[in-house]
Amino acid sequence: MQIFYTDHFILPIPTGHRFPMQKYRLLREHVQQADWLGGHTLVEPPAADVAQLLRAHSAAYVAQIMDGTLSAAEVRRIGFPWSPQMVERSRRAAGATLAAAHQALHDGVAISLAGGTHHACSGHGEGYCVFNDSAVAAFELQALGLVKRVLVVDLDVHQGNGTADIMADHEWCYTFSMHGAKNYPFRKVASDCDIALADGTTDDEYLTTLGAALDHVFHVARPDLVIYVSGADPYEGDSLGRLKLTKPGLATRDRMVAQMIRSFGVPCVVTMAGGYAYDITESVAIHANTVRTFVTMNATP
Repeated sequence: MQIFYTDHFILPIPTGHRFPMQKYRLLREHVQQADWLGGHTLVEPPAADVAQLLRAHSAAYVAQIMDGTLSAAEVRRIGFPWSPQMVERSRRAAGATLAAAHQALHDGVAISLAGGTHHACSGHGEGYCVFNDSAVAAFELQALGLVKRVLVVDLDVHQGNGTADIMADHEWCYTFSMHGAKNYPFRKVASDCDIALADGTTDDEYLTTLGAALDHVFHVARPDLVIYVSGADPYEGDSLGRLKLTKPGLATRDRMVAQMIRSFGVPCVVTMAGGYAYDITESVAIHANTVRTFVTMNATP
């Protein structure tokens, strides 16, 4: 299995900013040092090129990002200041998921230690998301004739509005998002299947709901590739989460997704998405356990 990382391309985030950019470096270091990594390799991916980005995004928006001609309001909507590093980092994040998607078709599973930028829409970015890596990967592989049906399983605590927006008119894509009802984005874009959870939802209710939903969406979507947008932010200690899942509950969530993917015999790409714990090491630990779950799944006969 190959695990793709992008933390050599870290944005210069202003002091006091809420986005924990350093978590990507900490996650890569954690995974590299893990005794369960075995012979799996960490790879720095190429950046997505403009033609690949245009699979999912409008030409005008891609040009604005590349040229730095976004308005002040558009920059605020994304949440990051524009810089050449922002462009490179965003292209690398999309490139990591795309590379993982290609690799998953050969190995069964591949992982990006970033990605999950599910708020980026066709013509704009928002919510710390510049390019929608899931859509870029799905549309590129479909255009190359490598996949026919793609399922996005999005369990980040925030609804995957950008992915739903980009994939809405493509019947070969199926989008599933299970998220906090009252959390960002406050104007949702309908996925093929949305499950909105009340603030304070705990492990038992979450996992029961998820089990029934996964069985439904896999049978309806009939995918030949799954993109799992995992998210560490349903955690009870997350500053932006509003749900009450424990670390064991999140570990069970990951196992449920992995087992469903395995039972259908479908290749999968795993991305990390959000994680904003008050103690950043807790987000890193949750992401690392997601990686471990899928590494273990791939290693078990």
